[in-house]
Amino acid sequence: MNRQELRDIIRGLIVVTVTPFDDDLELNLDAMARDVEYWVDSGLVKGKAVLKVASVMGELTSMTEAEWPQVVKTAVETANGRVPVISCVHGKDTLRTIEDAKIAQDLGAVGLQIVPPYENLPTQDDIVRYYEAVSNAIEIGVMIYHAHWMPHSRIEIETFKRMAGLEHIVAIKWNSPADVPYESMKELVDDFNIFDNSNQPGRCYKNGGQGFLDHLAPAYPQHELELLEFFEAGKFDEGQAAWDKVAVPTREFSSTVLANSGGAARLKKAAMAIMGRPVGSMRPPSQPLTDEEMDKLREVLIGVGWPVPESALA
Repeated sequence: MNRQELRDIIRGLIVVTVTPFDDDLELNLDAMARDVEYWVDSGLVKGKAVLKVASVMGELTSMTEAEWPQVVKTAVETANGRVPVISCVHGKDTLRTIEDAKIAQDLGAVGLQIVPPYENLPTQDDIVRYYEAVSNAIEIGVMIYHAHWMPHSRIEIETFKRMAGLEHIVAIKWNSPADVPYESMKELVDDFNIFDNSNQPGRCYKNGGQGFLDHLAPAYPQHELELLEFFEAGKFDEGQAAWDKVAVPTREFSSTVLANSGGAARLKKAAMAIMGRPVGSMRPPSQPLTDEEMDKLREVLIGVGWPVPESALA
């Protein structure tokens, strides 16, 4: 696909999925297929959403080199073209990133989320060379993950501009450093699809962005599909207020439980269980939420108006 075709596909709500595990912490691909079907049936479809699998939230770093392609394959085959699927590559050098990108491409992913190769201590020139080599080696799209808080992962605005002509580098997962105005994204929106990753989707759309990373869409897709409607209708402040209504209290809750055990997917997996879609725990050393913590989260979700099933974890 060419650059414009990829930008037309990779837009809207980026649903960061978790990876289901069984009681023995082995992949539960049946549960993954079940959830993809549920998400599509709930309205997470092409033109509105993209499923992002095997990311940090999806416990990519906890999976073997044989496991993550199985997750991508299951998601792509179940989606069957009804919703685009993108995968992730993190922390690898150019050659290994290209190898993984081609694996995901061959499995049917339409894109990849790729962070700069921080283990190689890259300069800004290295970062451009890295993404250029990946772009030249594949036919699918790349969303740059600007994880500037990680060592050697910061990308300057001028560096992004240097990548505007790379055919398959089509999107940026946007989160600006403290010394870079959020609105500087306006310098990039003509060349890239910009997705908010800083709890400010309304601000992103107001500045010409084309999407946002979800908060808890796998647990209750309808909420964030409603937000998408607000943003696409130009109701930026109303959409942001609806985002904050759920994101603020759930993130405050999450900050308390992270003191007991870390793990990016703990909140999302717990919320899915409460909404009647259990997907198992994260792999160690992360621990599942305690019964008391689950009860508190259930109260939070009820408090923001979610239709929590009475039978869930009763």
